[in-house]
Amino acid sequence: MPDTHQSTVAPLEEGVDHVRGPATGRWILEYGDYECPYSRQAFRAIERVERQTPTGVRFAFRHFPLTEIHPHALAAAAAAEAAALQGRFWEMHDLLFHRQHALEDEALRTYAHDLGLDVVRFDRDRLGGEVLVRIDRDVASGRATGEVQGTPTLFIDGVVYGGRYDAATLLEALA
Repeated sequence: MPDTHQSTVAPLEEGVDHVRGPATGRWILEYGDYECPYSRQAFRAIERVERQTPTGVRFAFRHFPLTEIHPHALAAAAAAEAAALQGRFWEMHDLLFHRQHALEDEALRTYAHDLGLDVVRFDRDRLGGEVLVRIDRDVASGRATGEVQGTPTLFIDGVVYGGRYDAATLLEALA
């Protein structure tokens, strides 16, 4: 008898998870790392899917920094969360992937300035406990699935997705 078990993820939490797109319909959750080139590839594909889906697709992002191989991943995740505390998560999220090869502290401060953030608060927040607790929550939720071992790991409508990270394949999976 074939194995019909499909790994699932806990549902998105409004007000906790970073989510964009319509509240109804299909959704994609990415566990990602801002320094991972494959997460960047998935990011670009998901951007295309968001633009090409007429009814829209809901997209959520959870942090899964692979600190053993990406020395700037945790700092980048902390920068995104510090920006979130000032209402600018998605702007920082996009910027971090677009400028993936410049994730040192001074670059992160420049991005905060460019986004119009209070840089003093940004620095305090990204080094503070609240941001690390938030990142740890995402990592723990990924580990709890038993599926998130690396990045990117995608779930479509709560079910782990094992296909390629290109727009055409993602669109087909969402159809």
